Amino acid sequence: MAQFGSLSDRLTETFRNLRSKGRLTPSDVDGTVREIRRALLDADVALEVVKAFTASVRERALGDEVSKALNPAQQVVQIVNEELIGILGGQQRRLEFAKRPPTVIMLAGLQGAGKTTLAGKLGKWLKKDGHTPMLVAADLQRPNAVQQLQVVGEQAGVEVYAPEPGNGTGDPVKVAKNAIKVAEQRQFDTVIVDTAGRLGVDAELMKQAANIRKAVDPDEVLFVIDAMIGQDAVVTARAFQEGVDFTGVVLSKLDGDARGGAALSVASVTGRPIMFASTGEGLDDFEPFHPDRMASRILDLGDILSLIEQAQSAFDEDEARAVAEKIATDSFTLNDFLQQMQQLRKAGSIKSMLGMLPGAKGMKEALDNFDEREIVRTEAIIQSMTPQERALPKLLNGSRRLRIARGAGSTVTEVNSLVNRFEQAAKMMKTVAKGGVPQVPGMGPIPGAGYAGKRPQPKKKGSKAGNPAKRAQQNAAIASGAPAPSNAPAGGGFGLGGASGQQGPSDEEMQALGKFLKR
Repeated sequence: MAQFGSLSDRLTETFRNLRSKGRLTPSDVDGTVREIRRALLDADVALEVVKAFTASVRERALGDEVSKALNPAQQVVQIVNEELIGILGGQQRRLEFAKRPPTVIMLAGLQGAGKTTLAGKLGKWLKKDGHTPMLVAADLQRPNAVQQLQVVGEQAGVEVYAPEPGNGTGDPVKVAKNAIKVAEQRQFDTVIVDTAGRLGVDAELMKQAANIRKAVDPDEVLFVIDAMIGQDAVVTARAFQEGVDFTGVVLSKLDGDARGGAALSVASVTGRPIMFASTGEGLDDFEPFHPDRMASRILDLGDILSLIEQAQSAFDEDEARAVAEKIATDSFTLNDFLQQMQQLRKAGSIKSMLGMLPGAKGMKEALDNFDEREIVRTEAIIQSMTPQERALPKLLNGSRRLRIARGAGSTVTEVNSLVNRFEQAAKMMKTVAKGGVPQVPGMGPIPGAGYAGKRPQPKKKGSKAGNPAKRAQQNAAIASGAPAPSNAPAGGGFGLGGASGQQGPSDEEMQALGKFLKR
């Protein structure tokens, strides 16, 4: 998880130290608030935001809600989480669509913030949601900006309106106005206007952006800001708010976070919500911004809801049901395994999805070392098999495995490892499908858990006597339902009567002993 990575590391470490304390003193709270302040400042969060944030955390942490809590350390983490949600905007804000189409969305921001790529991402996201978007090339100043938008639009499968070649020629205000008419004629319900940016804030940039806004009267103006911009984030955001004004913020390049905390300041300083986040270079690396979920990610509390949504968008429900039936009936094959892996890749970066799990910081080293290309290599091995081999892995003898390894550019050892892992996974999935708890290698049985399949058989009752004759007698008694003879010695020392009162071995014992010796 790269999003706000360094800030997340610092805060997680601070709370780890806090959790070791059973009771919090005012000095503990002050020390924790001091560490939070340093972490926020080091992450480039604006000073005014840091002051307000830490003051609120300190006031609440010293209040009754913590002093009377059963677990004060957890209560402080909860307070920080709630305050973090507050500076991130509080609640998620969705796009507001016009009652009469088309809805006009204008993008504004500095050059290099990623507006053009983001236009394609937003267009693709809207298309998936059932809309018919059109991109408008109104950035006529940056070299090849029009061509870039056309390429991005083609990749996203979204129409691009580009009547001017750009590169310093053409009137962006006229292009934007004409685009609205074209959208109405061709029944596009959303228009996304990509505007020009500058390397820095200047009067000409603001005037042009303000003229476009006046001409097209957009329903939404999204301010696109680089998450790594540093302390300039607040200055730039305020300049655009005064010069153009905007209705929402989009954080770009959130995946390449070095510190990135300055982006946290924008919503708090401007009073405008963060609406979307760009989390990677791919056109699908784009998501609505949820303040509560992002706060949980920063504090390493996980983001299970986003993980579920991401998985649901990639997995086909009917296919998943069919696969579940195959697992339960023991007909799950390598071909099904391959299809599941391909669907998993469609869901996005596996590393980023694992980063959404609670406590992902504890797996940081494993996540950093995780190689997504391993899935590609696994796919290559399975695709090198014949349909019969995928259906019946037992057919894979030595010569077949050698052929598969050569076809996939791997080794026989890797083929063997894949087959073994598949067989183990299939057994575990079958157990789970039947309502049981799988036995994980290296772990004992889980107390109280039910196990599908063969249940552990109760040990047979029987005598543990060391004397063969006595053991035979006791086993015979158990089999007949009679009480087992006492384990007390049959006779005392020197042939005297024992505790049972017997004067030596019985006739039955002697007969049993004779049979045992004749074996």
